[in-house]
Amino acid sequence: MFGFLGRFGRARELRQLDDALRAVDVHPALVPDAVQLTAVRLLQAERGRPEPVDYAAAAELIAYCMIGASNFTAANDLATAEAVEARIEAAIDHGDSLDARLVLLLLHAGIVNPGIVERFGLEAG
Repeated sequence: MFGFLGRFGRARELRQLDDALRAVDVHPALVPDAVQLTAVRLLQAERGRPEPVDYAAAAELIAYCMIGASNFTAANDLATAEAVEARIEAAIDHGDSLDARLVLLLLHAGIVNPGIVERFGLEAG
């Protein structure tokens, strides 16, 4: 996924996630490579061959969890923030969705904004 010995650059899938993260105002360098790689693997396991919309949805969730509600809303818009909040609530209720696995990944990586942890009562357990 990272190319052969770094000679060919990042894999197309990781570049798509990078682009999606930039679109929601999070620089990809702020997201650990291990988190990005695992997120891509989760997308592939769920969707087979993820489409750009799948990367965009994952990036929205990652960005919201990392930068918090107010920063995410300021960088994007209220409707997108509310949609991500609804996805997090659904993930909490249903437990084994792609969104739930992404949130759990972020929790285990320790990169969820403390306000988001408190607001949704998130815990990695």
